[in-house]
Amino acid sequence: MHGKNDHIFVPIAPTDTNVAPGKKSCRRYWNQLSRLQRNIIIVLISVLCVILLLSIPSIQSNDSANKELISNHIQITPIRDQTNNDLTAFDVSKRKSKHQDDNEIQVQANDLNSNPILDDAANEKGDDGNNVMANNVIDNVENVQNSAIDEGEISTKVKVFKGPTNDWQRAVVGAAKHAWSGYKKFAWGHDNLKPISMGSHDWFGLGLTIVDSLDTLYIMNMQEEYEEARNWVDSYLKFDVNRDVNLFEVTIRVLGGLLGAYHLSGDKMFLTKSTELGNRLMPAFSSPSGIPYSDVNLGTMVAHSPKWSPDSSTSEVTTIQLEFRDLTRITNDPTFENAANKINEKVHNLEKKNGLVPIFINANTGTFRNFATISLGARGDSYYEYLVKQWIQTGKKTNDFLIEDYIAAIDGVIEHLVRRTPNEKYVYIGELINGKDFKPKMDHLTCFLPGTLLLGYVNGMPESHLHLAQDLIETCYQTYAKQPTFLSPEIVYFNLNGESETDIYVKSNDAHNLLRPEFVESLYYFYALTGNTTYQEMGWTIFQAFEKYTKVKNGYTSIGNVKNALNTRPRDMMESFYLGELLKYFYLLFSDNRKEIDLEKFVFNTEAHPIPIRNN
Repeated sequence: MHGKNDHIFVPIAPTDTNVAPGKKSCRRYWNQLSRLQRNIIIVLISVLCVILLLSIPSIQSNDSANKELISNHIQITPIRDQTNNDLTAFDVSKRKSKHQDDNEIQVQANDLNSNPILDDAANEKGDDGNNVMANNVIDNVENVQNSAIDEGEISTKVKVFKGPTNDWQRAVVGAAKHAWSGYKKFAWGHDNLKPISMGSHDWFGLGLTIVDSLDTLYIMNMQEEYEEARNWVDSYLKFDVNRDVNLFEVTIRVLGGLLGAYHLSGDKMFLTKSTELGNRLMPAFSSPSGIPYSDVNLGTMVAHSPKWSPDSSTSEVTTIQLEFRDLTRITNDPTFENAANKINEKVHNLEKKNGLVPIFINANTGTFRNFATISLGARGDSYYEYLVKQWIQTGKKTNDFLIEDYIAAIDGVIEHLVRRTPNEKYVYIGELINGKDFKPKMDHLTCFLPGTLLLGYVNGMPESHLHLAQDLIETCYQTYAKQPTFLSPEIVYFNLNGESETDIYVKSNDAHNLLRPEFVESLYYFYALTGNTTYQEMGWTIFQAFEKYTKVKNGYTSIGNVKNALNTRPRDMMESFYLGELLKYFYLLFSDNRKEIDLEKFVFNTEAHPIPIRNN
């Protein structure tokens, strides 16, 4: 705080005519002094004036420093360090060979070999001979279980971020500024930027890039850009538009983006917008079965099945619960959570294949499509992700059937979908066509799974989940490293029975890269939960590849061909998740403080928006 400045007043001698009777004037006293006395007084006064002048800047500087210190003390909550619980770090150069015994039988549920990228850490022994890495992660479980925050605690606090602290984070902020600049210049208020043609693309007309980017800008401490986004949302984001939107996409991007911004900033404007949007999405839950329709008109508030099919995607109807539950917790309106819980209960009671679900479900009948594909890629992925995240969101105290379904599903993945390539022994997740025929195809979307598995493991899931996570993080990394651009394609295939010369191959139609974030998301979880900086180094290599092959004059673009560094075929599209997810996960991955977003207090929705963990 500013205090009043101290002043020294020097009296000015009055003339003799103004002196009161019986009193000597100052001039008379002065004239009575000897020359020596007058010189001494003049010197003393001069010295005092010089000292005073020199002390004023110091006082102001100290005052400014004290204000900053007090401000930081009030706004910034110290983050507890858990160095003693870190997993063992290791030298990148000490990786073991991926090759194993040629006589090894197909992967078994509880006997997955360790990921080569983690072998050195995994094989380090403590004095008792136990596996240090596994034991340290197990030690973390109890800490995580007991650390969920009380209901409402986060909503009333403002979280302050200091901005980048190292060159890698500064590079990510530079990328964000470049992308934002292009979007602001050529696509402001529209959903997506077309950076090459210097135009825009609208999907729902809700300013997706702005809303999706709110918490990214806030976390990166990009104050000017955040204020621009915040003011646009306040003044121009309107939901009473006569336009059909996809329930899932608007929930995870717009509702999730507004909720994430609210929880970090404490700005109630975001809560008001969230509540209005939630109410306008509610007609989607009015189906006969309780499984929501995929599409809803925000203006007319009429919902329906997608025009292309009577069925909804399973992942879409089961990946809205985090957001609607959170909306209930901060508004005290149970309508939102009740509707979302009905979906959980309905899907829980449907017949599955060892916990695995088909990728299509009918909103009218509430049943899965017969003979539909089973996949952890498109249309199936986030069903599995939200099972464990919902359980974590509620402080692991409710919805026990969700975590039971999650454990059963991962057991089913290991039994039916996990394979290992014949030569380099890469572990991957395939698909079941018609629910039964195995196909060695893996979407990049599936690379969310290593991070989710590790998150589940530190929250008490079986050790087999850790082994699978370790194997998959290496395989996903190889889908990048095997390409000349060091960027992953949308889909890869694996050598199943020796039909290919290489264990990982890409078909021409699948060679595009859409700036997807799933693998960087998993790298972030591995770094944040283990403290192992190897994952930062892996991420930095990939970030540089994005900079080299997707950066254009006015932003970043998806590309059509990762297999040819000289002809990447830019697609002229920057999806909102580039700023909303990819750069956010890069920034957090490169943080010196791996608890910049504390995973004991927040759970990320599938669009990387932080939702607080509650005790009930």
